[in-house]
Amino acid sequence: MVHNLAVIPRPLDIATIRRATRRSRVVALLGPRQCGKTTLARQLVPASSLNYFDLEDPRSLARLDEPDLALRPLKGLVVIDEVQRKQDLFPLLRVLADRRPLPARFLLLGSSSPDLLRRSSETLAGRIETIQLDGLRLADVGPAAQLRHWVRGGFPLSYTARTEADSVAWRRQFLQTFLERDLPQLGVQVPAAALGRFWAMIAHYHGQVWNAAELARAMSVNEATTRRYLDLLADVFMVRQLQPWHENLAKRQVKSPKVYVRDSGLLHALLGIPDRRELERHPKVGASWEGYAVEEVLKAARPDEAYFWATHNGAELDLLMFKGAKRIGVECKRTAAPKLTPSMRVAMTDLKLHALHVIYPGDQRYPLAPNVDAVPLAEFVGAAR
Repeated sequence: MVHNLAVIPRPLDIATIRRATRRSRVVALLGPRQCGKTTLARQLVPASSLNYFDLEDPRSLARLDEPDLALRPLKGLVVIDEVQRKQDLFPLLRVLADRRPLPARFLLLGSSSPDLLRRSSETLAGRIETIQLDGLRLADVGPAAQLRHWVRGGFPLSYTARTEADSVAWRRQFLQTFLERDLPQLGVQVPAAALGRFWAMIAHYHGQVWNAAELARAMSVNEATTRRYLDLLADVFMVRQLQPWHENLAKRQVKSPKVYVRDSGLLHALLGIPDRRELERHPKVGASWEGYAVEEVLKAARPDEAYFWATHNGAELDLLMFKGAKRIGVECKRTAAPKLTPSMRVAMTDLKLHALHVIYPGDQRYPLAPNVDAVPLAEFVGAAR
């Protein structure tokens, strides 16, 4: 069945935004273009309302020629979409957010950028709460759609495309537009061709420990340049750098981050994988599923901190999550029936884990050892809601 965007509810995101706008005077909803920010905001404030400003719409920009006159009289929730286009609003928003009693709260929608984060946090310090928005979660589309969601990723227009070919075409166009238009609009001064080549190389390193020297040699640039490119793609939420955890153990531990392309659909587009059949035969299929599972686990669990762990002797753990006083381990295995491994035993002992979940794409939960369970991804996502 082909989904229509309008019939895929996102109750978790709506609830998160509602809670944030009740407790904070200003809320920034940040994420890449086309991830669903506007669709969600219009469920809270209709686009036809005087309280909705879309800064890609000339009429909204005209209304904000005199921003104080436009914003000061408004009451309730005010939405300003694509706020990065008019960051000179931040000083006025600080004044409006400090009124007592408070007649209006503000929801700011923006494409992720380091500059936007810096300016908003500096100008609105103590007044602003930031929410990072991803695409559709597995929890949004349901367990029956897990395969489709993994193959196509979470960007709504990719996921809901009529055919696989349409989905691939959308993702390829998104990559091109993001590099050639969106990043320059966010102030990024890196040639699109160079960054596109680097992004494609990151896709081939997906799920591996970062090796700046190797990538620098492949691109004929210095290591500082590859570091800058990686940080840039991480800042705009396209790449995840999962930092290593290391303690004072009597073992040599890995101290470089793991890198992942955050959206599985974009990963497949970068790797030239058009559909499920080709994905199943691709050498990166295991790494792809690991990255997909890592992202869904992090979205569902929302840990206080998250790391990976590995030693030079071969013991490793895909995710070490801290939630309150608990240490929770996660291993992601694309297999029909996961088994307990020596590496898992070492992780349980050395890291003093309270629990270890072996996440896999099956449908039966079963124990592997005390406090170690094999858990279907769909069940984990549902249980963590």
